[in-house]
Amino acid sequence: MSTARAERFSAVVRIDGRGRTHVPVPFEPDKTWGTKPRHHVTGTLNGVGLRGVVERTPDGAMLVLGPAWCQDGRLATGDQVEMVLTPEGPQRADLPADVAAALDAAPDAGAFFDSLAQFYRKAYLRWIEATKRRPEQRPVRIAEVVRLLQDGQRERPSG
Repeated sequence: MSTARAERFSAVVRIDGRGRTHVPVPFEPDKTWGTKPRHHVTGTLNGVGLRGVVERTPDGAMLVLGPAWCQDGRLATGDQVEMVLTPEGPQRADLPADVAAALDAAPDAGAFFDSLAQFYRKAYLRWIEATKRRPEQRPVRIAEVVRLLQDGQRERPSG
């Protein structure tokens, strides 16, 4: 479970020409949850569950949701919504000490890890944790993960 805290806020939404819902985020996600190129989040919009990505825009931090949020007149430009957002998946503070130290020692790998969706982060961590019966393999796998992340690999090649 993530140690990052949930952020609750109200926002006024804007619907763009492609039907996407833009929700301005009134806090600085990098200061709240740690510096990342983008923040994969989970939470609620007016009590309805969501998953999405908070990114930097010229207008500040923004959560952009797909057109399904506007179907059946559910949302319209100018509507005020109640939001709860939490970072999704394992965060740097939640990692085992040896994994966190390896990512800290390779900042480019760490930044790439932080930018990945939870599916990819969890897959890398499961592969590392699968060394329970062969603990001598753990540092080998951690080093391999760091190398793959430095090469921009979202996931470990199968095989």
